[in-house]
Amino acid sequence: MSPSRRNYPFLLLSQWLSALGDNAILAVIVGQLTYLQKAGALSEAQLRTHNTVYTSLLFVPFILLAPVAGFLNDRHPKTSGLAGGNALKLLGTLICALSLRWGPLWQGIGYLVVGIGACVYGPAKYGILPEILPRERLVRANGMVELLTLVAILGGAIAGSVMADRWRDSVSNSYAVLVAIYLGSLILNLAMQRTPANPAVRWSANLTAFQEHLRQLALAPRLSRMLVGTGLFWVCGAAMKINFQPWGLKVLQLPDNTQIALLGLWLSVGVMVGSILAGRWFPVGELQRTRLFGFSLAGMLGLLYSVEHLELWKHPILKAGPLHLVVPVLGLLIGTGIAAGFFLIPLNAALQAESDPDKLGKTIAVQNLVDNLGMVGASLLCLVSVQTGVSASGVFLVLALFTAGIVALLRIPAPSASIPAHPKAP
Repeated sequence: MSPSRRNYPFLLLSQWLSALGDNAILAVIVGQLTYLQKAGALSEAQLRTHNTVYTSLLFVPFILLAPVAGFLNDRHPKTSGLAGGNALKLLGTLICALSLRWGPLWQGIGYLVVGIGACVYGPAKYGILPEILPRERLVRANGMVELLTLVAILGGAIAGSVMADRWRDSVSNSYAVLVAIYLGSLILNLAMQRTPANPAVRWSANLTAFQEHLRQLALAPRLSRMLVGTGLFWVCGAAMKINFQPWGLKVLQLPDNTQIALLGLWLSVGVMVGSILAGRWFPVGELQRTRLFGFSLAGMLGLLYSVEHLELWKHPILKAGPLHLVVPVLGLLIGTGIAAGFFLIPLNAALQAESDPDKLGKTIAVQNLVDNLGMVGASLLCLVSVQTGVSASGVFLVLALFTAGIVALLRIPAPSASIPAHPKAP
């Protein structure tokens, strides 16, 4: 295989490994909290606080360093961005391993370094595609990257939880596997043919352009509300992910981290179903039902709150080998995901279709910033809930009320006459 032809398959495999590691390492870190609580070393409030802090460490670099990562991605070879991001993730994992001797502070520092690596890696994995593939293959290639990322997210969360359960007394084994995953991804990046740099890109001009586009989007009545909507989706997703551990342990009485990770799997299955159906049923730009889907999502979150108080949601329980499935809750999570998919996908499609094609990259960068701000906001919501004595179930109720309130204000105006209702493909 020639150097140029190997770049794409090496990118796909590297991306899958890197995303797998990103999700597995968090599962390994927070999975240790489960057994600390069971041993009486952590209270429920302490578990929820530690869980929230660890999870939010991945989001923070995407907010603070997003302009820097974008500049590096535009100026330097994308292959260097991929390798640099994975090198940072590898370093972060090794720092996490120091916690086994010197305490949990090193775990937090290490995971923050992993987050910085993910921030550097992220723009490069998409930015490199136009440089290594012909234009007619870009849509399919983006879809393949997204598919592999989704599989890695789900697989990483479950694999990390399995490691946390199996090696709860030998956490060094889990970190050894994670080091191997990131090292493999890094080796693939180093084996890729180097892509060109662009030394003409200047930091001041790059930052000014980003800030100006952010201002323009904020002042656009329709696009700005789409951004609020997509950000709300990620608020809900992050808050649920953080809350599954304490809720699963206390309310569902789940026995281990693997069963807790499956809660996220059922939610993701619902999101995938809702996303596919929304893509087939609704034309691009049709957002009249957005608030209906938003209120449906809020209603499903309210039902998740009711699980603790209504016995009908807790039976039957299906036990098949290692699986411990609370069947009605499984249905609620899939239903919540479907409502979330119906809410998100029309907003995403309209945002991309109605943005200035020459500035679509900057629009996506702004959207990523808004989404990560939303995830940090979800972390703050969970922290405040702990401090004010709101239970794990109560977090779902707070989230439902918050979602309903934002959706009630989310009146998206009709598109202007200059925006076609069904944009033609270029």
